[in-house]
This record gives sequence, C-alpha cells and structure tokens, in this order.
Amino acid sequence: MTRKEEAAAKRLARQQQEISRVAEMRAFEREAILDKFGPDFFPELAKEEYEKILICGIDEAGRGPLAGPVAAGAVILPKDHDILHINDSKKLSAKRRAELFDTIREEAIAWNVGLATPERIDEINILQATFEAMRSAVAGLGIQPDVLVIDAVTIPGMKIPEVPIIKGDAKCLSVAAASILAKVTRDRMMEEYDRQYPEYGFARHKGYGTAEHIAALKEYGPCPIHRRSFITHFVEEA
Repeated sequence: MTRKEEAAAKRLARQQQEISRVAEMRAFEREAILDKFGPDFFPELAKEEYEKILICGIDEAGRGPLAGPVAAGAVILPKDHDILHINDSKKLSAKRRAELFDTIREEAIAWNVGLATPERIDEINILQATFEAMRSAVAGLGIQPDVLVIDAVTIPGMKIPEVPIIKGDAKCLSVAAASILAKVTRDRMMEEYDRQYPEYGFARHKGYGTAEHIAALKEYGPCPIHRRSFITHFVEEA
C-alpha cells in the first residue's frame, strides 16, 4: 500500500467511525424517549412511526460567565439527516462549531436561540434566566415539538413532554446540535461586545472569569454587560 493509499484508508476509517458515533447518538436519543414515556404515551411509537415525532433538543451556553447573556438553543432535526461531527460544543474547535452552525441551520426542520440579558440574570437569577431563555427558544421555533430533550434539567412551565438527560450534549444529537447553536450565537455576541468594550478582552474569554478578565474588571470597573450579581467579589460597587 502506498502512502497515498494508506492515507485514504485512514480517512475512510475515520469517516466510518464518525458515522457509527452519530448513529449511536441517534439511537441513544430514541431509547431515552422510549424509556421515559413508552409506546403508550406516544401511540406513533407503537406503530413504528417514530420518524414522524418532532424531537426538539435544547441546551444552553453561558451560565457561568461574569458578563454577557445566557443563550439557549432549540433545534428540531430531520430523522434522516446525515450531518457528521455533531457533538458537545465544548469538544469542538471554533472552526468546526462555525461550520456546523451553518449546516445545522440549513438542515433543521426548525431552530431558534433564546437569550436572557445580564440585567435579567441579575433580576431573577441565572437558573431562572436560563429557563426563560429556553422557553423563548422553543416559543420561537414556529412549530410545536412533540417532545423536548434537554441537557440535565426540566423546564418549568412547559406543556410539552420533557426528557432531561445528564450530559445530553454529549449523548443526544438534538441536544448537541442545540449546544452548538447556543454557543456560536453567544460567542459571536461577545466578539461584538469586544468591539464596544475592547479593554475587557471579551473576544478572547467570552466573559468567563479568567485572570485577564478579572484584572480588567478591577482596573476599569464593570461595563453595561457585566452581571452585577456575579462580580461582587471583584469590585466594591457592582
């Protein structure tokens, strides 16, 4: 085997491995829904018409930062999509996330990203603000999902069946896709904020509490996108 042939064989092996990984995530998602509700809850499942059920994956980005909004992605993917490399957004490079961001939006049956502002986070706390962003994301889909698959939590006030899955962004395709939509949207917002407030370095740390960010916060004080309830340890008057 020549080097060229060997390289081609390795690429093919990696592709087959990725196809298998995506298939496993798809199967896990289906089994999680069946385990939660069973065929009696969704008659379509008993008729082997699972393909007709609209599954909406939901995940958030930006709960921990000291600045910027929290974002929640919601996406309904077609069951027969062949998008490879979907994974927990934190496991992907920025370049790969950007590529998948475009592909997911093009292929999705419906998608949306909900946001909660820093002011709203300070007003109602980060958990409730995250739930609010998630509800907003679902409400803006333009189509009613049959079931919500969510990373780790259940969303209060929803009238749609929910399936919370610990580490769902690494196990379920729909949740992983939602995590990508949320993270890319939020990262791009923070890059825009960096142009407005360049002294804080938002483009680099995206608002997280890095040493660089904390030093800038102590030197310049908070700017309008800082979460006052998050920075009391770093500035005297937040």
